[in-house]
Amino acid sequence: PLTTGFLHLGGLRTALYNYIFAKKHQGTFILRVEDTDQNRVVPGAAEGIEEMLDWAGIPPDESPRRGGSFGPYQQSQRLDLYRRASDMLLESGAAYRCFCTPQRLELLKKEALRSQQTPRYDNRCRHLTPTEVSEKLSQGMDWVVRFRLEKGVEAFRDLVYGWNKHEVADVEGDPVILKGDGFPTYHLANVVDDHHMGISHVLRGTEWLTSTSKHLLLYKAFGWDPPQFGHLPLLLNKDGSKLSKRQGDIFLERFARDGYLPDALLDIVTNCGSGFTEKQMGRTLEELISQFEIGRITTHSALLDLETLPEFNRIHLTRHIENEGLRQKLIRDLQSLVEHVYGDQQVDPEVLEKEYVERVLLLRKGHISFLKNLVSGDYSYLWVRPAVAREQLQAISAEADEIGKLVLGLMTRQAAALAVEELNKDLRSLQKQTKETKYSSMMQLLRLALSGQQHGPSVAEMMVTLGPKEVCGRIHKALSS
Repeated sequence: PLTTGFLHLGGLRTALYNYIFAKKHQGTFILRVEDTDQNRVVPGAAEGIEEMLDWAGIPPDESPRRGGSFGPYQQSQRLDLYRRASDMLLESGAAYRCFCTPQRLELLKKEALRSQQTPRYDNRCRHLTPTEVSEKLSQGMDWVVRFRLEKGVEAFRDLVYGWNKHEVADVEGDPVILKGDGFPTYHLANVVDDHHMGISHVLRGTEWLTSTSKHLLLYKAFGWDPPQFGHLPLLLNKDGSKLSKRQGDIFLERFARDGYLPDALLDIVTNCGSGFTEKQMGRTLEELISQFEIGRITTHSALLDLETLPEFNRIHLTRHIENEGLRQKLIRDLQSLVEHVYGDQQVDPEVLEKEYVERVLLLRKGHISFLKNLVSGDYSYLWVRPAVAREQLQAISAEADEIGKLVLGLMTRQAAALAVEELNKDLRSLQKQTKETKYSSMMQLLRLALSGQQHGPSVAEMMVTLGPKEVCGRIHKALSS
């Protein structure tokens, strides 16, 4: 279940563990949108969450968009169900109507804070007689439904935290389960839905651990069997501070926009947590599923070091480039990035051909962390053929034509496979065949002929990445213009 709001790394991790657990046990992964707090509903958020789960490669099997046999999957469309459930509890005496005004509840809260107590409802309406209740109803007073918390909760076995129980009646007042507007609170809605949707396992954040005893009391009041619960330790920053939703930089949209691969995010949020045989970078979703064991989740908080995320991305990008199937999407993505960034400059159609783009990817794999690195200024020489006049080259060295011929000769001999180290040696020996051109001048001349720029990667690296055919074409063009 995801409450309203956009999906951030914490929500992604919870969804991911549920997905992995469901797939490991041939189960069904369900997305339910909990939008019963009408003040917090963000328009479009539910669709946004589902889109991001699809983007991340962990789509739900049943959801508001996909449907399923236990819908609707949006709580605001299930109000009738919650009202009937709350009526059941009113009839059995496990719940009661509360007529306290918001002003009275506010006073109770202020009073508690003044005497440094934790605010809690004083259960005043629990003791109303049936006659008093009918009287208040006939006066048309507003009411909510509260659940009667009983002492003596049973311990339950959490899949992560082991045996647990929280005597909720000692620390809390009776909780509201149905609000005046007919909407349930999370406590009622999640219990009713888990029962009606046949949920067998719930993996959720550790912040719900203390509420679980309360939920189990509700299951007992209904006479229903509860699912098994597993609470996931918190996901925190490397320094132990909370991930701030206000910074806005932990939302999936940002990572998608910045060119991160979903695989890198799935890898980092499981890598900093637990539940797997060993720590290793570069795990695929299939590997996560096969290595996952719920008993291996520890209760330590998971510390997320976002500074390492580009490195995770580099590893996964390399894997995608090496995989022929995955590489096709990268080729298309890179082609559109080039058109987007260099579209208004003279991009030659040949430069966008699949074979050329694929060569560039294969040669730069392991050197780049993001696809967009390949359209940065340093790599512009790959996409925009320089317009350099012969005079510019001759201004660097009078032997420009001779150098050009030497390099063309070298390229035809080297056509098979170029390697930076080999090429550097070959270029050194070529320079010795010139009469008076210094090595640095020769490099400056070649850099200009190949890229039209004074700075950038080494000449040998440029030649390797461009490939013999393109290098020859550019040198011919420069010397004949």
